[in-house]
Amino acid sequence: MTTISDSHDRYGFVSRILHWGMAALFAAQFLSAGLHYALPRDHPVRDFFWSYHYTVGATLFLLVLLRGIWGLANMRQRPTHPGLIGRAAVAGHLAMYVLMVVVPSVRLIAAAGSKSGFSYLGIQIFPARDTEVAWMTSLAEWHGEMGWILAFLILGHITMAIGWHHLIKRDGTLERMTGK
Repeated sequence: MTTISDSHDRYGFVSRILHWGMAALFAAQFLSAGLHYALPRDHPVRDFFWSYHYTVGATLFLLVLLRGIWGLANMRQRPTHPGLIGRAAVAGHLAMYVLMVVVPSVRLIAAAGSKSGFSYLGIQIFPARDTEVAWMTSLAEWHGEMGWILAFLILGHITMAIGWHHLIKRDGTLERMTGK
């Protein structure tokens, strides 16, 4: 039977949906960023994938906030991570969550200070400015670099889940997140 909330044995339905849904969106996000840098300007494939980068990024930001609230609400009943590897896992997760908040935040602040503004799903969030606010727009310089650091942390997360927990230790960690 699937439970909504997390338990000491496995992650609940909501945590799993948020985790795997965000994983798919992050894959799309990193693909769009990679193609943006790999393909020449005005390339139709580059333009197609880049066209959703801002919308997916804002969606991920909202989902990260929701997932953080959900995780905190379920903190006491979530599966534990004992030992040195467990502490490293907690530190890795914390680093990912910090970047999942900071990376879109710096871009949103830059958009708020820019001449183009920002709209999300047709709703204007930040109107275009007549004059850019330099300190706000300068934050965008860090967005890409921090995004790639996040991508490497996520690759480490995947490597640990599949390589260490599933193939080497066979401790059921991956099954707790897949619902098996």
